[in-house]
Amino acid sequence: MATRQSRTLARYMMAPAVILLLGWMLVPLTMTLFFSFKKYLPLRGDSLDNGLEWVGFQNFVRFISSSAFWPSVSTTIIMVGGVLVITVVLGVFLAILLDQPLWGQGPLRILVIAPFFVMPTVTALVWKNMFLDPVNGLFAHLWKFFGLAPVEWLVDYSLGSIIMIVSWQWLPFALSF
Repeated sequence: MATRQSRTLARYMMAPAVILLLGWMLVPLTMTLFFSFKKYLPLRGDSLDNGLEWVGFQNFVRFISSSAFWPSVSTTIIMVGGVLVITVVLGVFLAILLDQPLWGQGPLRILVIAPFFVMPTVTALVWKNMFLDPVNGLFAHLWKFFGLAPVEWLVDYSLGSIIMIVSWQWLPFALSF
């Protein structure tokens, strides 16, 4: 059991890391809030030196009244819903399957949890180049083998492809519960 003195010492030792993490989170949040109420166009030559024009909630009004706002909200809801359904259903199924004693269970568990450790950028590039490429991808070669025309996954089924990739990456997270 920890004494009062050791708990106090532990708090002092953790304080610098906690302060650093708070700064790491609060500085970008503060800057985002600051710039959201200003007219700031860095790609058009604006800089922090030439004084930013205060526009208040005008940026938010322009954003919400944009014709692309509601379609992007619905696409986001479809994507989140699709990823959640696939991840939870497959996660429960695989968790039940991997809980049973079977031959090669250790290596199989490693293969199932591996996508969780791959960075999202690497995941996107691997799926795009290795599997979803309509010329040299694995799926294209399978389609050609069966005498079918290759599918351009990221053109014809872009949302479904992204849902599949994100579900694949987050499936191990569902297994951890």
